[in-house]
Order: sequence, then C-alpha cells, then structure tokens
Amino acid sequence: MKLFEYMGKELFAEYGVTVPKGRVVTSPEEAAKVAQEIGSTVVVKSQVLSGKRGKGGGIKFADNAEEASAAAKEILGMTVQGYKVDALLVEEKIQIDKELYLSITVDTAAKMPVIIASADGGMEIEDVAEEKIMKKHIDPLVGFSPYLGRETARRLGLTGALAKEANKLMAGLVKMFHEKDAELVEINPLVISGERLIAADSKVTIDDDALFRQKEAPVVEERTETEKKAHELGLAFVELGGDIAIMANGAGMAMGTLDTISYYGGSPANFLDAGGGTGMEETAQALELLLANKPKAVFINIFGGITRCDDVANAFIQVKKSREIPVPVVIRMVGTNEEEALKILSENGVEAYKVMHEAAQKVVELAKA
Repeated sequence: MKLFEYMGKELFAEYGVTVPKGRVVTSPEEAAKVAQEIGSTVVVKSQVLSGKRGKGGGIKFADNAEEASAAAKEILGMTVQGYKVDALLVEEKIQIDKELYLSITVDTAAKMPVIIASADGGMEIEDVAEEKIMKKHIDPLVGFSPYLGRETARRLGLTGALAKEANKLMAGLVKMFHEKDAELVEINPLVISGERLIAADSKVTIDDDALFRQKEAPVVEERTETEKKAHELGLAFVELGGDIAIMANGAGMAMGTLDTISYYGGSPANFLDAGGGTGMEETAQALELLLANKPKAVFINIFGGITRCDDVANAFIQVKKSREIPVPVVIRMVGTNEEEALKILSENGVEAYKVMHEAAQKVVELAKA
C-alpha cells in the first residue's frame, strides 16, 4: 500500500526526521489559511500516488495567501498522471543548497533490508550511474549500527554536524521501516538546507500482507480514474505511464506485448487484458480506456483461439466508423480466421500484421514519429 506524500512526512516527523512546515488541505480557503500561518513563500503540491507531478502542472509556488488560494483552485480537481487531485499539501518553500537521495527497501535476493544512498538526488535513481550509488545491507540480527550511518554520511559527502544529523535520521528511518512493516521508505530529495537535513519529499510503501498489524494505517485508494472505470467494466487494466496504448487478449499475451514493445525502445502506456470472446461492445470499451490518457499510438495484439480474429476485426472497424481515433493504430492478429480478419482490416485502410515483432517495431516507429 502506497502512502501519499503528506502521510509519509507525518511518519517521518514521528520518527525524528525533519520535514518542511505545512499541512494537507482540500479547499482553496484552507490553502490560503495555511499559507498565511507559514508567512513566507509556500509550495502547493498535488497529493497523488505518482511522480512527475511538477511536469503535469501539479506543483505551484505562491508568495502569499491569495496566490496559494489561486493555485489550489487551479490544481484541485485536475488530473495528474491519471490521478484526480482531491487534496493538496501546502508547505514552506525551503532553501536548497544540495539535493541527496536516501532510501531503505528490501533486497529480495539477500533477504534483508538495504540502504541505498547517492549524492545525486532530485532525479530517478534508475538514471544515476551505478558507481555513484551506495548500497549497504542491514543485517536483521545486528540492526542499524553507527558505523553504517557514518559510512553512508561519508558517501553522501556529509561531515561534522550534518554527518551526525544524517546518522540520527537514518536510525529513525530504519526504526520506522521495521515498525511500520514498510517495503520502501524513500526521501528524494533529501535536502541540505544550511545546517539542516530536510525531507523535501516522501515515498512510503507498506507491505499489504502486514496490514493486519498496522491497525492505524490509512486506507488509500491506489487506482487511477481510468483504472477505476476499467474495474467497473470488468477489465484487467493497469496504467504504466508510457505513450503506446496496448490491448491484448490474455494476461500472458499482454505481458509479452509489454516486453516486446520495451525491447524495441517503446514505452507501454498500460496493461490491458481484454479477455476471450471480445466483441464490438468490449472492443469499444477497451478503446475508450486506451485513448483516455492520449497515447501517441495504439497496439492491438490478438491471438485467435476462443476469440475469432474476424470478429475482433469487424468490431474494430465498426468502432472506427462510429468515432474518431486520433492516433495511429497497429494491429497484429494470428489464429482463428486470421486471413479473413486481415482482409477486413486491409480493405478499411488499417495496417495489420501476422508477426508480432514486425508489428511491435512499427508501432514504436509511429509513436516516436
């Protein structure tokens, strides 16, 4: 279970980690009141279970209460990375001297927690060069020891009072990690601000299987608006954040399609298993979901077993005639009545393939173009 940023920061404060002054709000009036209480420039941040909020317009700065209210009006109700914004975190804008990265997660291979730290914070850890990342395991029989804190502080380039504060901060995070049954505790960025270390952001994930022990854990709805709609329609759908929308029939087929798109340099926008027996209504519903987040291309990958390829082809053509599809569509079909299906699609100007890797390469090419 993922926690919202403000929830993670509340836990951080409970375990001795310094966080910016602020409070969660749900209206422009509350945003103005918190900004007035803080009395300096504030950051108004959308509270959604997604990264890249700034790029999506979900983070704004305000110099006074009026600007904070205006920012809140603009952000509340908008959709950021597929999530509707229902709450905001209004907090003080902090001075940033340097950004660091710090997290604790589970190394499943080693079967123990691991501290991950880097002097390059403020960006995705996957983009940081391996040699710039420190990884140190925490032996569950020994626990967190001062030498581990000192080594981590050294790798982060911290000395003196900041190194001591980092040691204390890490001890608190490790304690929180264990007591809250966390799978991930991440601060990115961990900010050096004068003589303080401040958690400017939080990402906390609690182990679902341990929720029976976490009686006070909040109930958090993790599905996006599109995922909620798919659930209501009985479709298996997960948003992934890429730009190539994918529809396949069967979970294994869908997973294989995601891997193939990624292999050829594309970025899948979603996982969608349309299941067997896909007809016109199901095809129309699936396409509505695929187009909801404005992808650059659509890839439909069908293996005809229970599902007849010509049925899917006819359904797609009827949907295409009834509504505008503003992006290129590539279809791959093989199996029951594949020849009839390919003929139907070809006669209606739709590009179709039998071989999966050829279709995948084509849709990646179209998305990049």
